[in-house]
Amino acid sequence: MAEETKPKREQRVYTLLVQVGRKPGDGLPEGSGGAGILCYASGVDEEEAVRETVALLKAADMAPLDVTGYGTLEDRLEGGHEVPEEERGLMARALAENAVIVAEITPFPAEGGAKD
Repeated sequence: MAEETKPKREQRVYTLLVQVGRKPGDGLPEGSGGAGILCYASGVDEEEAVRETVALLKAADMAPLDVTGYGTLEDRLEGGHEVPEEERGLMARALAENAVIVAEITPFPAEGGAKD
């Protein structure tokens, strides 16, 4: 009896915003209390894209706390978002390389402000 093969599901790219806390060796600036990391991640669905992104950040000694998904390029355009060509290029790269692309890291100040 021949094995049934599942149809291959198409990879899509999802826009994710990951909030990370502090962890020794995370590379964030001294005095920051964490960061927001904008990523474009490929996956057959958003859940896979989130899993891959969290695994990548953990491997980079980051401490992911929360992930907010903004959907695919199509989802964002349908929602009225303007998506500049630079972002579209990073999304295309994530799809072509089946990868997670870290587009931007925004450090957050530590609670209570910097101490001297």
